[in-house]
Amino acid sequence: MVEQRIPFVKVELDEADIAAVERVLRSGWLTTASQVKALEAELAAYTGAPYVNAVNSATAAMHLCLAAWDLGPGDEVITTPYTFTATANVIVHTGASPVLVDVRESDANIDPELIEQAITPNTKVILPVHISGEPCDMDAIMDIARRHGLKVLEDAAHAIGTIYRGRPCGSLGDAAAFSFYANKTMTTGEGGALATADEGLSTRVRKLTLHGMSKDAYNRYGAGGTWRYDIEEFGFKDNLTDIAAALGRSQLARLEQFIEDRTRVAQRYIANLRDEPDILLPLFSEENRHPWHIFMIRVREGAQASRDDVIAGLTERGIGTSVHFIPLHYHTAYKKLGRWQEGDFPVAERFFAGEVTLPMYPGLTNAEVDEVCQALRETLHGT
Repeated sequence: MVEQRIPFVKVELDEADIAAVERVLRSGWLTTASQVKALEAELAAYTGAPYVNAVNSATAAMHLCLAAWDLGPGDEVITTPYTFTATANVIVHTGASPVLVDVRESDANIDPELIEQAITPNTKVILPVHISGEPCDMDAIMDIARRHGLKVLEDAAHAIGTIYRGRPCGSLGDAAAFSFYANKTMTTGEGGALATADEGLSTRVRKLTLHGMSKDAYNRYGAGGTWRYDIEEFGFKDNLTDIAAALGRSQLARLEQFIEDRTRVAQRYIANLRDEPDILLPLFSEENRHPWHIFMIRVREGAQASRDDVIAGLTERGIGTSVHFIPLHYHTAYKKLGRWQEGDFPVAERFFAGEVTLPMYPGLTNAEVDEVCQALRETLHGT
């Protein structure tokens, strides 16, 4: 087995992160309490969203939001086939139906023109995904939503730190779901958050997060608490722990530096590869800030090496890669729904056929980026 010298991702942890978690462990209170509340307040300030609910994943954040909007059988949610399965899974879990529309060739983000064409009397929500952190055309999407009386939930799993036309992601749609999974731009290990300007939505999500209970554990077991509570509706178990939140607060304090370092890496890749004829580089708008959660390239159709050849060649040279994403309608579970087949989303399918995600993390050195690019060229041209 070839030693992986340059991994696909490396989690950026420092002594401050470790100390923050240790303080919680020594406090004796591990689950949802003061650290979660503090993280929510800090995320609200960072994103510009008045209300933030910290939960155990972006998946949970999206599911809770749709559940709080009372999505159910007969309802439709328009989203993209070019995303991780969580985006559409949460729609299915509410009993509603995902309606998939194709993406733009430029950035693999959902195409607003196709959104409008897909709206029916059953459409309730538009669920765009900010691929790699490059924002969707939110002005166009919000205009469509307002004209048709629809809600907009952003899958912002890649987009903490994204700024769209001067506005931070989290204050663009009706709600935005962030991910703090281990490989994300900032991490809580496992975790996520829902950001919104809708106080009623946030209040209901908070209740649904913990079984539909009228009081959480801190209210019941803390000083002055009471054991008596009520189950006011059927909720879930999606809360974030104080252990995770403490790590998140420490990471959030360094998020701007993380984004600066990721931008350096992206710029180095672009400078190295801009003249490579067999590669399509990621396109992005200069008017926005891209946090570069991942760095996606495409091997051109007709290149000497295929996408899979490139991945194999980089693996042999000790360089980790990934592919973002396998289109949803290629997966068995979605095929069983019997609603889509190959050929239905030509842009997403074409994007996937050539996509390779290169290593991206703040600690990646310029020399390592240069090594990845040299290995990529050698693989493409058989040298």
